Amino acid sequence: MCGIAGLVLDAPTVITSDVGHCLSAPLHHRGPDDFGWCVMTPEGLQCGRTLDHQGECKAVLAHRRLSILDSTEAGWQPMTAVGGDRVIVHNGEIYNYLELRAQLQALGHRFHSQTDTEVLLKGYGEWGTQVLKHTVGMFAFAILDLPQRKLVLARDFFGIKPLYYTCWRDGFAFASEINPLLQLPGVSRRVNPQRLYHYLRSGLTDHGGETLFAGIQQLPAAHCLELSLDHPRRTHLKCFWEPTLEHRCDLSFREAAQQLRQLFLDSVRLHLRSDVPVGAALSGGIDSSSVVMAMRYHEPDQVLHTFSYLADDPALNEERWVDVIGSNGGTVGHKVALEPKQLVEDLVRLVEVQGEPFASTSIYSQMRVFQAARTSGIKVMLDGQGADELLGGYEYYAGARLASLIRHGLWHDALRFWHQASSIPRKNSLLQYLGRFLLPDAAQTGLRSLVGRELWPRWLNRTWFQERGVEEQTHAHRRGGLRETLHRTLCETSLPMLLRYEDRNSMACSIESRVPFLTPGLVDFVLSLPEEFIIAPNGTSKAIFREAMRGLVPDAILDRKDKIGFETPEKQWLCGSLQSWVERILDSEELVANPALHLPMLKRDWHAVVSGQRRYDSRVWRWVNLAVWSRLNGVIFD
Repeated sequence: MCGIAGLVLDAPTVITSDVGHCLSAPLHHRGPDDFGWCVMTPEGLQCGRTLDHQGECKAVLAHRRLSILDSTEAGWQPMTAVGGDRVIVHNGEIYNYLELRAQLQALGHRFHSQTDTEVLLKGYGEWGTQVLKHTVGMFAFAILDLPQRKLVLARDFFGIKPLYYTCWRDGFAFASEINPLLQLPGVSRRVNPQRLYHYLRSGLTDHGGETLFAGIQQLPAAHCLELSLDHPRRTHLKCFWEPTLEHRCDLSFREAAQQLRQLFLDSVRLHLRSDVPVGAALSGGIDSSSVVMAMRYHEPDQVLHTFSYLADDPALNEERWVDVIGSNGGTVGHKVALEPKQLVEDLVRLVEVQGEPFASTSIYSQMRVFQAARTSGIKVMLDGQGADELLGGYEYYAGARLASLIRHGLWHDALRFWHQASSIPRKNSLLQYLGRFLLPDAAQTGLRSLVGRELWPRWLNRTWFQERGVEEQTHAHRRGGLRETLHRTLCETSLPMLLRYEDRNSMACSIESRVPFLTPGLVDFVLSLPEEFIIAPNGTSKAIFREAMRGLVPDAILDRKDKIGFETPEKQWLCGSLQSWVERILDSEELVANPALHLPMLKRDWHAVVSGQRRYDSRVWRWVNLAVWSRLNGVIFD
């Protein structure tokens, strides 16, 4: 796990130390253990720990190392191939590197380290970018390929690890985070109006190839980008994998549960490979509890540290469930409690860490959990991220399942589902969720107004957005059934955001966070299952996974009907003890001068929320977050 960055220049140029500092220094937290440079000169590749080349160069690679596998000098990066004609900088882990290593050895390759990076580099030499289809892992890497005169960038199957790029004054640049790119001469800080609309209206970020900065792109998940060293502004994108909905599983429910159990246990086994201590984030829900108990299954005698956030709101506090797993798993538990004033104290750092705005204050509780892990000496963490999007864990998936039954004319099954699923406690009614999937667009407008989710809230300056070509896109609900909705939240909406939050929070603490639910084999298998295996006929979510974990995870956890996670009491914080602080931010220059907002309408909404006349939702946090983010980054709104 590391930080990577690099440049490919339009023409051979002398790179100053200032430019090198812009690339490398902002990524120190991603790799505090070591660092390295590689410069492509007319004489060939020159690598070292300082950027001290005095002459012209055509390309530069930078690496910040967080040592997880083979912490010796043999694992240093940038890593060159035998012969010195290819060099790689790599962020992430290839979990099946031992199996790939044996396969490559059988083909005649010899290895000089115990790293997954060398396996990836030799695999590229053997198969080109087809090596990606052989991997199980999370990664973002860059390979400078001199024989083919090109740079290759790649990002893992789900976008667990980040990779951003831009064209700047002197050519092409990439980095693990946005901040290094913003420091380069000529990179614009102008906002992306379409992305701004999605964020302000619904909190949606991180989907596709755009960012909230108009001039900075992100490499989409499961994509490669190639560019010629001679024409670096011409880029070619290629998708190397995507989850499929075409396959159908013909196993019985019990057979499918047994296969899912084995796939999950195999994934956790691979994710435990590490030369440093491994811990787990534990909320007490089904997903994180399953990860912890699977870790205990594989390592019955290993000391296992878990880290949990405990909300001060009894309705959100999951301590009893955390303790159930602690007792059954024999873990060493660490618990984090927060006060609202701590959010104020840490907000600037949190916004800096995330790089782009985020949807809710729950991101803060996650950051504090990673801080606690780092303080305790843990360098690798496993958690349950991705399971909700894969296994139907959110409330609205029940609406998608009911819509599927109705569209297929299964009226008896739909009526039974409605009757039984309606008894499960939810924040919103099942009818409301169903309407999102079945009602035509014209009728959706009235429904959105009723629940305060208008396409154009009155506090948005609709004229400003429309003058910039912004389209009214909800992204959240389209035609299709449960499987299509799972695919959409995995690839487009929910998961990409959550993975960004987790990567930035963990790496800010120099921790590698691993997500064993997200492997191509596991995801393709679950998406091949009948919908009733995911959402049971009585409305129970994650039905197949609950069955798969019986005997491994305590029944008390598997029988839970509620879902919380690391949720903070955001309404109580912002409308309670932090009310005056919020109001100062709403009066700040960053919002007063922002042409995308109707500030009087925004304040009217705020006062209606505080007085209880309007329902609270995270739009209040989005206003606060936008103000702080735009100030810290000098964002241009014009």
